Amino acid sequence: MCAFKVGPDFIDPGYHSRISGNVSRNLDGWMLTEDYNRDTFRKYARASDLAVVEGVMGLFDGYDGRSEAGSTAQMAKWLKLPVLLVVDARSMARSAAALVCGFEDFDQDVDFAGVVFNRIGSRTHLAYLREAVADRSRMHCLGGLPREPLLSLPERHLGLVTTDENPLSSNYIDTLADIVENSLELEAILSGLSDVPDKQVEKHPDMDELYTARIGVARDEAFCFYYQDNLDILESSGAELVFFSPLRDKLLPQGISGLYLGGGYPELFARRLSDNASLRGEIKELGEKGFPIYAECGGFMFLCRGIQDTEGDFYPMAGAYPFAVRMLSRLKSLGYREVCLASRCPLGIPGQVIRGHEFHYSEMIEGPGDVQHAYRIMDRRGDDKYAEGFLVKNTLGSYVHLHFGSNPGVAKNFVRLCWEKGNAQEVRGDFLKLKSNKKR
Repeated sequence: MCAFKVGPDFIDPGYHSRISGNVSRNLDGWMLTEDYNRDTFRKYARASDLAVVEGVMGLFDGYDGRSEAGSTAQMAKWLKLPVLLVVDARSMARSAAALVCGFEDFDQDVDFAGVVFNRIGSRTHLAYLREAVADRSRMHCLGGLPREPLLSLPERHLGLVTTDENPLSSNYIDTLADIVENSLELEAILSGLSDVPDKQVEKHPDMDELYTARIGVARDEAFCFYYQDNLDILESSGAELVFFSPLRDKLLPQGISGLYLGGGYPELFARRLSDNASLRGEIKELGEKGFPIYAECGGFMFLCRGIQDTEGDFYPMAGAYPFAVRMLSRLKSLGYREVCLASRCPLGIPGQVIRGHEFHYSEMIEGPGDVQHAYRIMDRRGDDKYAEGFLVKNTLGSYVHLHFGSNPGVAKNFVRLCWEKGNAQEVRGDFLKLKSNKKR
């Protein structure tokens, strides 16, 4: 079994992977092209006996009120997949049929496999729901999941607690599987599925221009927001990825000539990150030497002078940037972003466009001052919005999580710059010993 997540979410795929035993990948109708999404789905679905795609928000919710761009409905039509509608039926009976009918008639091009009701109170409650749907809708009711507090997952800002901190136990997964098997008409659901088409365009990097570089990737409970495709695209562009933990490792991996710091929750681990002075110092030194460092959101916060929590306590961080950030009790920014490179940076040259998403509860305490802006952020309509992407030598940080699938060339640019810097400079210290970084 393999799983996919519609939208820019980082947390849900972790739970998919834990249950399915396979890496879950993001699909997105706004950040990525129809061909990219279709090829990604087909490539990994064909290797499994069952593929499940979890939607994003409501079925028809996308990036605005008029377009289906970025919605689950759009993805279902692109991939030609039937939709299993899940309706929260708590405190509802016959009214649930009105809701189902509305979804059924909203877009005639969406193919529905049926409806499943969630958080039902009893078998009698489910019987009412079945009667109402059978009387008014063409859609079949395929079961109902009971209210079960034991299956609730803990939440916090940015969504569910991640699987890095809340790994699902085998007992939890077994209990969940038993409830699903006893509550849903699985045979009816599975019988309506079709085979994945074989047609797919295989894309291969240009081997004549492939450079190799050993790149450190921060990955632990504090830094866990990565699109799997980003890591795969870096590797296909010549990167050897070496994972390390800023929470636990005192030194950077040996032989690296670049860093990728993803998003996550550095604010929740600020004291431990701050106490790891040796690693913070090595990261700052790496940046000062001009080696490429790319950081997104939480990784960007870690590169700042420090993080101030909501209680006012301040924790020094890597100090690659002269400004600090502070946590807020409210959401600061949320939405899709289109980035146009305004200056040469580790990701490429001016004019290149990359798409991504922004979601955070922090802001800069001081302005960037003389720090160069490498990005012009465009809104959904393509209008110039503001400058971002903070560049100090070859250290590039931003609040935006970019999806390299929207422009795979940026990963190639980053790997090539890592190769160039790794070979152009005399490297000292164990953490910068090069390991045959050469063009192949």
